[in-house]
Amino acid sequence: MKIYTKTGDQGLTSLIGGTRVPKSSLRIECYGTVDELNSYLGLVRDQEVNVSRRGLLKEIQDRLFTIGASLASDPEKSKMKIPDLHAEDITLLEQEMDRMNEGLPELRVFILPGGHQSVSFAHVARCVCRRAERLVIQLREDSFVADLVVMYLNRLSDFLFVLSRQMAHELQAEEVKWEPRM
Repeated sequence: MKIYTKTGDQGLTSLIGGTRVPKSSLRIECYGTVDELNSYLGLVRDQEVNVSRRGLLKEIQDRLFTIGASLASDPEKSKMKIPDLHAEDITLLEQEMDRMNEGLPELRVFILPGGHQSVSFAHVARCVCRRAERLVIQLREDSFVADLVVMYLNRLSDFLFVLSRQMAHELQAEEVKWEPRM
């Protein structure tokens, strides 16, 4: 099977369900950003500090593929059965955040991304997640998007923030405090 099909050479692509849309459409931007997030999450997963979390991070990547499939489907025309999210997927993120937070110092100030390259990767993933969430919310204004998709992306960005703090803690890296000028 060839990877290239040439069907997108005119700037159009097909959604699941067969609908052809411009590659610049908001729906394509949404699932493209989720794909970008998934790539950054792979980079976070591959950090040595996350050896014990690789299974969890892969599960999150699997859920992002589920979200991508949902967003790549034409909600009006697709008859294809695609995987879906469950409330338990969000609960898992919440439980993992609670578990990590138990061992972290109380957060009393804003922190800046950085302190260690691995931590910075988690912050980049968090920012891409927030962008994906904003785009999906915009898409939802005009087209069906499952509520769990928005909820998952919202919770995932929170998870990535807590994960960045946990990674900094485990790496004994400084949490860079924001010290605003007055």
